[in-house]
Amino acid sequence: MRVRFAPSPTGFLHIGNARTALFNYLLAAHNKGEFILRIEDTDRERSKPEYIEQIFKDLGWLGIRWTEGPDIGGKYGPYLQSERTKFYKDYVKKLIDEGKAYYCYCTPEELDKDRQEQLAQGLTPKYSNKCRTLSDEEMAEKHRAGILPSVRFKVEGAGELTVDDMIRDEVTFALEQVGDFIIMRPDTTPTFHFAVAVDDGLMGITHVVRGEDHLTNTPKHILIMKACGFKVPRYAHMPLTMGPGGEPLSKRLGAMSIHEYRKLGYRSEALCNYMALLGWSPGDDRELFTLNELKEHFSIKRVSKSPAVFDKAKLDWVSGMHIRQMDENEFAQEILAFALDEKIISEEDYNTRPEWYAHILRIFRNNLSCYSEIKEKMQLFDTTIEYEDAELLKSEGARSVIAACEAILQEIDVIDENTVDNFLKSVKKRSGQKGKELFAPLRMAFTGKMHGPDLKEVMIILGRRGCLKRVQTVLYGEAKNGEGT
Repeated sequence: MRVRFAPSPTGFLHIGNARTALFNYLLAAHNKGEFILRIEDTDRERSKPEYIEQIFKDLGWLGIRWTEGPDIGGKYGPYLQSERTKFYKDYVKKLIDEGKAYYCYCTPEELDKDRQEQLAQGLTPKYSNKCRTLSDEEMAEKHRAGILPSVRFKVEGAGELTVDDMIRDEVTFALEQVGDFIIMRPDTTPTFHFAVAVDDGLMGITHVVRGEDHLTNTPKHILIMKACGFKVPRYAHMPLTMGPGGEPLSKRLGAMSIHEYRKLGYRSEALCNYMALLGWSPGDDRELFTLNELKEHFSIKRVSKSPAVFDKAKLDWVSGMHIRQMDENEFAQEILAFALDEKIISEEDYNTRPEWYAHILRIFRNNLSCYSEIKEKMQLFDTTIEYEDAELLKSEGARSVIAACEAILQEIDVIDENTVDNFLKSVKKRSGQKGKELFAPLRMAFTGKMHGPDLKEVMIILGRRGCLKRVQTVLYGEAKNGEGT
């Protein structure tokens, strides 16, 4: 099995095309095949070297490895379309010599006029084939007039072409609706259809997995491959990824670049896990996978025909679960590195009290969906906090809890791992509150939130003075006599 991912370097890799890369990679890995990276950079104006480099980086970060590509070579190279011009010209000449393609001298103005006339008659626009029968003399006259020709592929017959799609089963197209189509432009650059068909043929691609928006292109690709003498690969057209309301996926709805997700602190394995679930299922209720487990379980037969819906909440859930399943030391290293890289914590501040920061970062592990959320979470330890439900702290029961806290904090020397449990028992006894009536006011006073990290961990990090400052702020609006500073 030989599969390929062939992105255009006209922008950054986003969820949609990264998912295509992932499905191809998983198919190849599951079947112990080859995964080829080919760059379709024939759009000279929009293709940029920095986009190619970013594609390498993003795929590498996701854990997607290729066995042949522009950066590592291979026996079927080159792997940049811009370096494969000779192949396209050779095969255009072959098709013309064999009468399977011909020069077309129609100008854009002529083609547009014909198109408008067909639309006015209620017909589906297609080329009229008027240049098929031009004589050598007529072509020479066009050439003398300075008209540079394109080259059109000759679609013969009026039968049907059936694509045996691995996801959609048999899909049939009427050849008469295809019409003769351009395979080389007047500037001698190949069209997408021609380049992709020739490249797939010469590189021995056995399976093509791509979005369903390419399904209608498939008849042209099959016709070209057969005319060139190539073996036609098997095709699989995946459902597109849509927004929650069925609208095309946009950046606003989650179609950010892979680089942006990485900057936000999503783990690569979590992002692969979620992308795999966009249109594929393992056949049971399982939803969490490592990349190696995806390789083991992936089957193209389990890819749905229905559009996949991008759900940011589901992505965050998958990502959060991956964070919670991490080895504790691995998490500690990754979250600290992220916080330092993104300047959430300065090197200078960290070096003054590394253990304190390490403790803070660790307690938020069960409340993160991506690492960038740590910036907001750490505001819990700012000098001042905002209360999510200030009214909760005004009830008689809540005031008794906070007052008991202040009194006991005045009596003890320290809040740490050894004393925090006894402290909470003492507050319970003195205030006469228990359960939610006890812990809701405490959580609100110490964190400002109804939900969040473990309350005991927060209190230990705040210490006796920090805790005292917060309860006095609730009771009096500020700490008394510097006790909480």
